[in-house]
This record gives sequence, structure tokens and C-alpha cells, in this order.
Amino acid sequence: MKTKRLTMAQAVIQFLMRQHVERDRRRQPFFAGAIGIFGHGNIAGIGQALQQYPQFRYFQSKNEQASVHIASAFAKMKNRLSTFACVSSIGPGATNMVTGAATATINRIPVLLLPGDIFARRNVGPVLQQLEHPCSQDFSVNDCFKPVSKYWDRINRPDQLMNALPEMMRVLTSQAETGAVTLALPQDVQTEIFDYPVELFEDRVWYIPRPEPDTTLLKRAIELIRGCKRPIIVAGGGVLYSEAHDALAEFAARTGVPVGETQAGKGSLPYNHPQNLGAIGVTGTFAANVVAREADLVIGIGTRYSDFTTASKTAFQHPKVRFININIAEFDAFKHSALPVVADARAALQALGKALRGWQVSGAYRSRGEKLNRAWDKEVDRLYHTSTDLPVSQAEVIGAVNDFANPQDVVLCAAGSLPGDLHRLWRTRDPKGYHMEYGYSCMGYEIAGGLGVKMADPKREVYVMIGDGSWLMMSSEVATAVQEGFKLTIVLLDNHGFQSIGGLSKAVGSGGFGTRYRFRNSRSGHLDGAKLPLDFAASARGFGAHVIPARDILELKAALAEARQQTNTTVIVIETNPEKRAPGYESWWDVPIAEVSNSAPVKNARKNFEKAVKKERFFL
Repeated sequence: MKTKRLTMAQAVIQFLMRQHVERDRRRQPFFAGAIGIFGHGNIAGIGQALQQYPQFRYFQSKNEQASVHIASAFAKMKNRLSTFACVSSIGPGATNMVTGAATATINRIPVLLLPGDIFARRNVGPVLQQLEHPCSQDFSVNDCFKPVSKYWDRINRPDQLMNALPEMMRVLTSQAETGAVTLALPQDVQTEIFDYPVELFEDRVWYIPRPEPDTTLLKRAIELIRGCKRPIIVAGGGVLYSEAHDALAEFAARTGVPVGETQAGKGSLPYNHPQNLGAIGVTGTFAANVVAREADLVIGIGTRYSDFTTASKTAFQHPKVRFININIAEFDAFKHSALPVVADARAALQALGKALRGWQVSGAYRSRGEKLNRAWDKEVDRLYHTSTDLPVSQAEVIGAVNDFANPQDVVLCAAGSLPGDLHRLWRTRDPKGYHMEYGYSCMGYEIAGGLGVKMADPKREVYVMIGDGSWLMMSSEVATAVQEGFKLTIVLLDNHGFQSIGGLSKAVGSGGFGTRYRFRNSRSGHLDGAKLPLDFAASARGFGAHVIPARDILELKAALAEARQQTNTTVIVIETNPEKRAPGYESWWDVPIAEVSNSAPVKNARKNFEKAVKKERFFL
């Protein structure tokens, strides 16, 4: 048997270089390289291997959590057919990646994590940054990755790679089971040699199938659809990952079934498709939420039914509502006691379309959905041009960016009040034109995610919309974008605090406590004094970005035009008024209120909560 004498770390990198995926006869490398930061736990192992094999490109991030966000956004943009390996040292470098791992797994995005680990030979322990535990010497901080990884392993001997690496790829390339995969690599074992069989390093292709729906379940789904009067489709991220947007557009147009989009599924239809009712759920439109409330059949396609999508189980109020769930993952297909059609979204839509040829909803129901589509677009126009007062509203900023951006450009966000307004108001014209991380809604994802999107498709302009809270939490990857020459346009909204939670705080009766960036008030003892004098423009310049301040919408439009001409990352800073909020539409979110309080606003909020919570349902 022919062998290659390599260190364990060299073997890992050589293996990663030779993994490919293929779907619909299109083949591509699965790994685009490695991202991360070196420390004593990986510099001599993985670091040496990456230096030895420059064809497997290494990118230097500035924060290990950001490394994983970059990889997640890249993989999402690539429809989960390509990703990065994220490398770190043991200790804080590794645990910095835990948040990113949770973000990837919750969103069903493939990312490989290669954290360094403590010594497998324990004679020098405890080593620097080692977590000691009195009941076992086999613990390390990397055990924290277990609950947020879809596959986890620790490589204590070089030969264990031959079992771990194929299993790792099985999970990463599974459309149903994918998420973060963690291989913990003890720092001493990374540098040990082993005679690996040459077969381990042969080019390998992992085929991504399109499972067809079961014929019996498909027949039953057709019966349910033909027997309903007010159906609605809930389009989730699975529509985009399976590239089913054209099939959905054709199906909706033929049948007249209206469509509501989740955060992950926004872009499944163009905003002006007659059957597109827009966002659904807590951050939804009145069009989608009214139709959802009255629907007698919900056809979920590629959605996991988060509480924001279901409005905490209050969105669907028809007494006899039924569910058909089309999903590649059996786990999600069975939710809400649905008829579970475990299949690829595109394959299932094509099969349904063929079987339902000639069937459509009533003319009145189709007409109502199309009128709601137009009515919502008028509401978007109204919010885009709310007033001329300063500071401007967040909706006006979104409108200016949306009007300026080209159809193929990408808007990206993750946390704060922006995702809700973007979900409702952004007019998506391209299936990849809207990129939201809302499974975890992770503050700090925005700039790193924007970098990942730009790396995945450099031809597109990427507009990162970010609040001041997320900027303060993780703006470090602006330096990486500048370093690598990946241009982003970052629109930074300065609203003086955590205004999403500030609004929620007011809604639950707490008046925005602890959510604004203010000095401590010596009289009240709270953080309700003068505003902090934060200079976001200065911090952006410090990272090497081109910076443009804007005071109003005219200046914002001029800044966007100037940014388009730049080759460098540009940060546009504009103050917004947190009190100018877009309203909620026909929806509710379950945030429990204190049952006992000496505050009148909290007592009133509790009364409203007790009324609203009664609408929550079990679908049995």
C-alpha cells in the first residue's frame, strides 16, 4: 500500500484541498480555503501546513467569531455548496468561535471548525489556557462545541483522521443534517507524523441529490390542496438553497396561491410578483399576516417555523387549518403535525405543479391576494418617504439604499430593529439580493457576513446595514476587508443605543431601561444622563475605510453614489431617530411580562399579554 508521510495537520489540509461537491452536473471545490487566527495551539501544526500549501488560501480574520460568520455568509451565498475551514488556537481563540458555531448550526449552514486543543500526551499539563476539571482529564474548552455542532470529534492520534474526515464531510454536505462541524486538534498531535494511505488524498466528489417526494404522500398533498379554499405558501430558506425560486414563481402564478416569505426565504419571489404578499410573521406585512390568519391550508416549503414566522403560534387561526411541509429535513417536515413531504424543494414543487396542472384557487381569492400585494407596495412607498424632519427615520434610510441599489446587489443585516424593517420593506428583485442572519440574530455578524458574501460573489455590490450596537460589538473585520481588497458599502445607523430592545422594553412597560448609550445620572442612579459622544466616523477611519458622514436623505444618496465609485470599503454614518418606528402589522410576539410589579406600565403590559397569549395554538 502506498503511503504519504505527513503530519496530522498537513494531512488535514491535503484532504480538504481535494473535496468537491456536485449538484445538477455542476462540480466545484467544497472548501475555499481557511480563515482564522494563529496562537500557540495551532501555529506549529495547522499554521505550518497552511504555509506549506499556499494553494489552500489562508485569510487572516481579526476575531475568531468573525471567522465563522465570514464562512457562514459565504456558504449561504453559495447555497451551502462551498464553505471555509475556520482555524484557531486553544483557549479563548477556540471559545470565541462557539457563538459562530451556534449561528451556523441554527441556520443549517455548513462550516468546519478546527480549534487547537490541549496536549493529548498529558505530561506537561496543565498547559497555558487549559481548563482543568476535577472529575476528568479529558475535558477541554472545546467540549463547549458539542451542543452547537452537528458533528464533533477530538483527534487524539494521527490515524484517527481516516475515520473522522469522511464522517465530517458526510455531515457538512448533507442538506438535511448540515451545520457546524468541529474537529478538535490537540496541539501536539497536529505536529506528529503518520504514514497515511495515498487513497485518503485522492479527489473525492460528494453528490448532492434532489430527493423526489414519496408518491403516496404526494398524492395526499394533492388531495389536500384540491380540497382547500384559502391556501398560503410559507417560503423558507430551503427554497433558495435548492434553487427553487423559478419553480415557486411558476407554481404560484399558475395556481394563484399567495406566498409569504420568512427572513431566510425572502427573495424566493421578486417583490412585485403578483402572488408575493411579502414578509410573514412578527416582522411581516399586513398582506401576508391577514391571509395567514384566515388560511385553511399552509404549505411550508423549506421553513423551520421559528416563532417569528408563526408569530409565536398565533399566525394561523383557521379552526381547521392543516399543514403540508415540504422539507429536505425530516425533523422540520413533521412540525405542526403536518403532512410531511421529505424532499428537495425544487423537485417537490415541480412534481406538485405537474400533478395540479389546471387547478387554481378561486378568482376572488387570487384577486384579493394581488390587491394586497399592490396595497402593501403603496405602504412601503409611504414609509420610504415619511417626513423631512431630522434625524431621519430608519425606514427612510432603507428606502434610499433600496432605491439606489441595483437588482443584483445584496443587502445584509442580522440584529437589532433593522432586520424587522428590512424584512417588511426591502424590495427584493434577485433571489440572492437579501441576506439576513435571523436564526440566531447574532450581533456582530453584519460586517463579517458582508465580507463572506463579497468573497462568494465579488461582482455584486454588498450593502451592510448595521446599527451602532453591532458596530461597537464587532467592527474589526473592516480591517480584513481593507486588507484583502474586498469592497463593502457599510451604512451605519447611529440611533444612540440598543433601540430594538429599547422598543421592546417600552412595550413590556420598562421604558427603555438600560438600552441607551448615555452617561450615568447621579440623581437617578441609572444610565439616563447625557448621550455618549461616540465618533463612529473616526473609528471607521482608524480601520482604513473611506468614511462619509450624512445628515439627511439627500446627503445619504450622494454618499451612496460616491461609495459606488470607490474601490475601498466605505462607511456611511447617518443619525436616525429611534422614535420614528415602522408599525407592526397584524402580528404579535410572545415576550412574557412580569406577573407582579409596582409599575403601572408593566401592569398594563401584563394585562395585554394575558389577552394575546390566549391566541397561541397547538397543532395536533
